Amino acid sequence: MTLPSRVLGRTGAEVSILGYGAMELRGPEYMSGPTLSDEDAGRLLNELLDLGVNLVDTSIDYGHSEELIGRHLGSRRDEYFLASKCGCALSLPPGVLPMPDTHDFSAANVRAGVEQSLTRLRTDRLDLVQVHLSPSRGEMAAAETIETLQSLRDEGKVRFIGMSGTLPHLPEHIEMDVFDEFQIPYSALQPDHDALITRAARAEAGVIIRGGTARGTASAERNFTVEPLSSSGPSAQDRWETARFDELLDGMSRHEFVLRFTISHPDVASTIVGTGNLEHLRDNIAIAARGPLPTDLYAEARSRLGLAPL
Repeated sequence: MTLPSRVLGRTGAEVSILGYGAMELRGPEYMSGPTLSDEDAGRLLNELLDLGVNLVDTSIDYGHSEELIGRHLGSRRDEYFLASKCGCALSLPPGVLPMPDTHDFSAANVRAGVEQSLTRLRTDRLDLVQVHLSPSRGEMAAAETIETLQSLRDEGKVRFIGMSGTLPHLPEHIEMDVFDEFQIPYSALQPDHDALITRAARAEAGVIIRGGTARGTASAERNFTVEPLSSSGPSAQDRWETARFDELLDGMSRHEFVLRFTISHPDVASTIVGTGNLEHLRDNIAIAARGPLPTDLYAEARSRLGLAPL
């Protein structure tokens, strides 16, 4: 089993088509994360590298995540592309959710956050630092966010600058032409950013997807949930039923269909999927190794969603 890789836009870095979203390492006291022993976290992190995953995405906001990655993968630092985020509060009390009003994109906080991440992750550089929670261009200009990240890049502490972006600000982020990468929520059940993925790629930025499996697709009995973009619009479950995707499964699980739909987009470099369960990790890697959906099946799925042909 070989996990395919793709080039992450103008970074030139080759990343596995399936990345690891390390939010699930946050711990139960942070946003009711899963309970995972230190030993189990180490086993999962080392096995994902052994199985070909070479993209690890984390954040200051994710509780114990950065510290666990540093402890268990610090000695293997050259084997993976490491992405974190900035603008986060340097620490949040357990139970407090990381929301826009807990973020600070000022030069001082961005620099302090990167320095803290370097220490926690036991590394001398972050391959990618992404501005978290999609602030507006005006907010970043007033806070000197981009200039600070560029200075950190010049100092060798950061290699590439990215944006964890969504509507409504994502179009202006692309137009700024300063971001080497965009992390965007997307799946068959949350296709709102489909055209913007292509626009970002045409601007030579790499695209990493989050939410690419739409939580809840593992079994037919469970409802779907995705990261909300707004309070309006159809639910993920409604989208599935309206598109009649069960007719297209042909022996696949819903989970496999949704994950392979996501990696079928030719402008997507990688899809980060988070889990604290080793068996789920192995299943996701096996699915991603099967590659994109067959061309005709993918075209039909896009048509049912009303998406433009690629």
